[in-house]
Order: sequence, then structure tokens, then C-alpha cells
Amino acid sequence: MNCKVCGETNPDGAKFCSRCGSSLDGDSQGFMVVTMPTIPGYRVKKVIGIVSGITPRTRGLLGKFIAGIESMIGGEVTAFSYEIEKARAEAIDRCRAKAASMGANAVLSVDIETSDMGYPMGVLVFSATGTAVVVEPETPS
Repeated sequence: MNCKVCGETNPDGAKFCSRCGSSLDGDSQGFMVVTMPTIPGYRVKKVIGIVSGITPRTRGLLGKFIAGIESMIGGEVTAFSYEIEKARAEAIDRCRAKAASMGANAVLSVDIETSDMGYPMGVLVFSATGTAVVVEPETPS
């Protein structure tokens, strides 16, 4: 079955895309990733476990050169802004994909952290960690 969002081919019977986490059964809610411990209007049906997505990033020589010039001028170092945003999104996507591969349809309490592997490597590590769960809409009483 192909995902309507990203086009990934998924095994028959899969409920969520193994690549992007979108629902494959036509549910418009799709895959939710939130920093909150709950999702309003939903209840946790099953807790699957902790999931993480990690991405290490560094700038190439040209990027470091441009960033050096920008830092002498002052203000935002735009040479790094794009890479930082890209790394954050990639860490969240990896966390989502891991959760989807485990059968989850949401990740709760996501925490996004960065760490620096230090000189001389200059590698920033971005991680997104949360709890993979299966949620379902609450039924009105």
C-alpha cells in the first residue's frame, strides 16, 4: 500500500506509513507528534515505549567560512540557521518513523535537545525523544 502523503510503499495491513507516520486507512488526523503528555480529544489506548531520532550535523568548509564572515558582522548567522532547522526536522522525522515502525500513531512528550561533540569535529547532535503511543478519539459521554 502506498502512502498518499510521501509515496512510501508499505506492507499490506499496515495502519501507518513506515516513513512519515501518516494514516493509511484514510484517517485525516494522521500521525501526531506533540510536546504535551496528552492530546486534547484523544485518549491513550496503548503505550509502546520510548523512541528517539538522532541526527549529527556539521558544516562544510565553505559554510564555516561564510558563517565566520557573518559572525564578524554580527546578528544572525544565517549560514547555520538553515542547517539547524533541517537537523531539528530530521530528528523529529526519525523519531516519528521509529514510532510508526513500532505500530504507534502518535508520539507524546517529545523533548528536542542538542549537544556539541566539540572541537575539532564541530559536530552538533540533534535528538528528539518521546513516548510512542496508540491514541484514539475520545467518545462523547
